[in-house]
Amino acid sequence: MLAEIFGLDAVVVAVVAIAVLFGGSQIPKLARSLGSAKREFRQGLADETAGGADRQGREDAGERITAR
Repeated sequence: MLAEIFGLDAVVVAVVAIAVLFGGSQIPKLARSLGSAKREFRQGLADETAGGADRQGREDAGERITAR
């Protein structure tokens, strides 16, 4: 995917630069952190879309009650 956008040589240079900057032992930790952040983001989006309408309905009902 990235190779199609930037070209294969740019992806290789980026991977080598990351390996040099972070070191070989830190790359698995970095990948694990990125994976958990991605998972939490997706769960947050799913929670927002599933509960967003219900939460908005309760907020609207509360506003009508206090407005009377």
